[in-house]
Amino acid sequence: MAEITAALVRDLREKTGAGMMDCKKALTEAAGDMDAAIDWLRAKGLSQAAKKSGRTTAEGLVAVASGKNKAAMVEVNAETDFVGRNEAFQAFVEAVAHAALEAGDDLDTLSQAKLASGRTVAEELTHLIATIGENMSLRRAKVLTVPSGIVASYVHSALRPGVGKIGVLAAVEAPSESEALLTLGRQIGMHVAATRPAALEVASVDPEALERERQVLIEQARESGKPEAIIEKMIEGRIRKFYEEVVLLEQVWVHDGETRVAKVVEKAGAKLVAFERFQLGEGIEKETSDFAAEVAAAAGV
Repeated sequence: MAEITAALVRDLREKTGAGMMDCKKALTEAAGDMDAAIDWLRAKGLSQAAKKSGRTTAEGLVAVASGKNKAAMVEVNAETDFVGRNEAFQAFVEAVAHAALEAGDDLDTLSQAKLASGRTVAEELTHLIATIGENMSLRRAKVLTVPSGIVASYVHSALRPGVGKIGVLAAVEAPSESEALLTLGRQIGMHVAATRPAALEVASVDPEALERERQVLIEQARESGKPEAIIEKMIEGRIRKFYEEVVLLEQVWVHDGETRVAKVVEKAGAKLVAFERFQLGEGIEKETSDFAAEVAAAAGV
């Protein structure tokens, strides 16, 4: 009998959308044969989820949940924007965010967290796939914590409290929690949602991204025909400008248009230690189709 490894179980779960324990049982019953395991799941009433598992999921929702000195954020994807307006789906994404507060942001662990329905996150997701009729997936999760202070959360254009299409977490360390700190955290969330920073501080900028930018700037500067010494100074100035665009603490505060974010946080007697921004569907290649061609093909034209 083939060994039922965690990788094999995960592969079946990704193919079918079925719960982790159901996948393990199916592989056990099928002696490790993937196709037979899929058939076993279909025979047990999970065929709808299995048939839909190959469809692209680039829509859906982002949700946040807050706890003591921590907050969680998740993204759950679906095939169409219509599902994002479904109240059952909204409630599920909200519940997953709350589950992440305790389970953490490892997706395998979070998938096995129990919800109020008595099902695990993975089982509830499979149930929704079968009920609503679209493929869905738990794409990512993030939990931020601070020893003292707050982890603020912000959702842009929320469909319901804490649920929308762009979410932000901002971990702000401070001696104690206060209304002023909560306001600052929310303002940081709004700023991050608007400016899409790539890094918290200069030291955390991706070295490859920095080098690509430097090479582009060098080529641009050399086209000016100026001496190398002048070009070097031009590059230094433009790299500083690059940092001001992509580094959160170096950006200009959107709420006043003149102060650096670092100065705003420092003036509040706090320290911004981490942030996370989820925008629904970012990085997912969406399938495109020619509707007229599909109709013509169906008609045999």
